[in-house]
Amino acid sequence: MKHLSIIAILLAMYSCSDSTGGRAGMAGQVREYKAIELQPQQTTLYKDYPTTLQGVQTVEIRPRVAGYIEEIFVDEGDLVKKGQILFRLNANDLQAQLRSAEAQVKVAEAQVATAKINVEKTQPLVDKNIVSEFELESVKAAYASAEAQLANAKANVANAKANLGYTLIASPTDGIIGNFPYRVGSLVSSSSAQPLTTVSNTATMYAYFSANETEFLALTKDLEGANTKQKLENLPAVELILSDNTAYPIKGQVETASGIVDQSTGAINIRASFKNPEGLLRSGGSGAVRIPQHFNNAIVIPQKATTEIQNKHFVYVVNAENKVVNTQIEVVAGNLKDAYIVTTGLKIGDKVVVEGITSLRDGTEIKPNVTPQQTGDNNSSNQ
Repeated sequence: MKHLSIIAILLAMYSCSDSTGGRAGMAGQVREYKAIELQPQQTTLYKDYPTTLQGVQTVEIRPRVAGYIEEIFVDEGDLVKKGQILFRLNANDLQAQLRSAEAQVKVAEAQVATAKINVEKTQPLVDKNIVSEFELESVKAAYASAEAQLANAKANVANAKANLGYTLIASPTDGIIGNFPYRVGSLVSSSSAQPLTTVSNTATMYAYFSANETEFLALTKDLEGANTKQKLENLPAVELILSDNTAYPIKGQVETASGIVDQSTGAINIRASFKNPEGLLRSGGSGAVRIPQHFNNAIVIPQKATTEIQNKHFVYVVNAENKVVNTQIEVVAGNLKDAYIVTTGLKIGDKVVVEGITSLRDGTEIKPNVTPQQTGDNNSSNQ
C-alpha cells in the first residue's frame, strides 16, 4: 500500500512537470509570417474629375429686326460654315420701308435742285442791289437745309437696305446648330425671350472641371515652371472619359486654372481642351477628365497588408527584434489594383507583414519570411 502511494505521488509530479513544460514549449514557438522589404516603385495614379463640355465658341443667333420666320434652311444638329444662311424672315414691311425711303431721296433731290436754282437767281440780284443781302442768306440757308434733308434721306435708304439684309440671318462662325424654339410662321424680334438657335464652334472643346486646393497642389507642386500656367503646360496629356464610360480617342491638355479658390466650395476651376475633328463631342455634354500623376520613387504596399480603423490605415512593421509595430500610415486612395501608395509612415527598407495580419497584435514576436519587393511599374488599375 505504501508503494502504491509513492507511485501515485511520482505520477502526479510528472504530470505537473509535463504540463508546465508544454506551456513553455507553446510560449516558445514563434510563428512565421510573410513580409516584404519595401523598394522604390514607379507608378501612375489616375484621378477622374467630373466635367462639362463646351465649344470654344457658342453663339446665340438672334434677329436684328422684327419679322415672321418665312424659311429655315438648316436642321437642328447640322454642321454649318461661317456666313451660311440659316433663316429668312418675311421682308414685305421692310421692302415697303425701303421703297418709301428711296422716294424720300427723290423728293429731297428735287428740293436741293430747287434751292440751288434760287441761290443762283438771287446772287445776281444782290450784286445789282435789287434785293438785300438778307434775301441771299435766306436762300442759301434753304439750300443747305435741302442738302441736309437729302443726306438724311440717303441715310434712311442705307438703313432700310441694312434692315432688309437682316432678314437673311447667317451663321457668324463654323459650328453645330442647336435647338429651334421657333418655327416657320413665328414672329420674332431682337427682344424675343429665346434666341432663334445657337451655333457651337466645336472644332476644339473645352472641358471644365474643379479640384480642391489639396488636389491641385498635389498635381502641380512637383512640376517644372515659374508659375501655375507653366506648370500646367508640363502636366501629362489627359484623357476624357465619356458618359458611356469609354475613353475619347484623342488626348487633351490642361490649359488654365482660376486664380482664386472658390470660398463657398473650396474648389479651383480648371479647363482642359480636346480636339474634336469628327464632331463627336457636343456642347453641354458630360464626362470626366482623367489626370495621370506619376510617381518615380513611390512606396507601394498591398491593400491586404493594411487594416483600417475609423478611416485611418495601419500596417505591421517588423523591427530589429523581429517584433511587429502597429504603424499608422497615410495613403493615396488611387486606382492601383489591390495596392496603396503610402505618403507618410513608411520608408524604403522597412519590412511590412503582408499575410495573416488579423492574428497579430502590437509587440508580437514573429519569424519574418522576408522577400524583397519587386521593383517596376505599378500601373495596373481598376478603372
